[in-house]
Amino acid sequence: MSASRTGAHGTDVLVLGGGLMGTTTAFFLRQHGLSVTLLERELVGRQASGTNFGNVRRQGRELHQMPLAHRARAVWGRIRELLGEDAEFVPYGHLRVCYTEKQAAVIEQHALDVKPLGLHLQLFTAAQLRQRWGIFAPGVVAGSYSPEDGHANPRLAGPAFARAAQRAGARIIEHADVLQVEHDGKGFTAHTADGRRFQAPQMLVACGAWSNRMAEQFGEGVPLEARGPQMGVTEPLPYALGPSIGLSSPVEHEGMYFRQIARGNIVFGGGLKGPAHADHVRAYVKPDNVLRQLRELRRFVPAFDNVQLIRVWSGIEGYTPDWQPVMGPSAKVPGLHYAFGFNGEGFAISPGVGETMAELIATGCTAIPMKPYAIERFAAGQTLSS
Repeated sequence: MSASRTGAHGTDVLVLGGGLMGTTTAFFLRQHGLSVTLLERELVGRQASGTNFGNVRRQGRELHQMPLAHRARAVWGRIRELLGEDAEFVPYGHLRVCYTEKQAAVIEQHALDVKPLGLHLQLFTAAQLRQRWGIFAPGVVAGSYSPEDGHANPRLAGPAFARAAQRAGARIIEHADVLQVEHDGKGFTAHTADGRRFQAPQMLVACGAWSNRMAEQFGEGVPLEARGPQMGVTEPLPYALGPSIGLSSPVEHEGMYFRQIARGNIVFGGGLKGPAHADHVRAYVKPDNVLRQLRELRRFVPAFDNVQLIRVWSGIEGYTPDWQPVMGPSAKVPGLHYAFGFNGEGFAISPGVGETMAELIATGCTAIPMKPYAIERFAAGQTLSS
């Protein structure tokens, strides 16, 4: 299905990037009846979309993200119906706990703030946490639980959306390294490293940590930083934990989250990031980070004292200075759109991003508030508080 090297090939929308933002948008664009060509430099779902933790959470997000998070959760809830496969999504809940009364007050305030926005969280005291789950260290003082959230397998999700988009008629072209993009006043042309050209009147840049290379070609550079999540998985243990569980703390190295998969393994991450180099397509796991994570994991849940680590990994994520994504139309070029810079928090909301971007591209409008994500905030030197 790849294009020939000599001719230009037209479509309604060019999508640059085969992560979850690109593949979900391609899928939903086909629901709007638009033809789509998606170009991916390597393999779909290989970088941040496939190497993250897999949280499907709404609690703990900025309040302005709640409409997007609700929309995404609705898609996760019908993912098997939409795609014919479930990407191991399970609505087993999301639990956040903390070590201090000061942070407990933050969690309680968040529960009050999100309730009018449609998210109802259950608050737990230390005694109630012990009674319900019975795994936390005595230092854990409070928590909040979102019973309808959950987790999924990031290694499966991106390719699943890509396959579904392709079955619906989208052209998914891997090993298509886009070096240059142009706009001639009527449409866009993407030039790949092997000499192919692809054309469309509209284009979405969803290249993750590499998106700024494309945005700069249109005079809309964003100070995007590449970072590597530090992820690990343990040996299998007897299955006992349904929800995805995270520690809420303002201390970065204390940050920790984990979930247990059906095979019994504990997947974990959090804390300090590792080095990542977009230019070399390489991210690293730092041994001292892993040791710190294991100490924090055992501090968090004493029963993990003797669990064995079997694998670690990382990927390349894009971070913006204000920790808010770039999402929506270009401020300079008609027909150009962006969806990148999700700061390690994009997996959960990716189906909502895709559905929203497809709606915006196909109809010119969306009910989802987009102002906080506008790319022009960087051109004006204005950023939201983190």
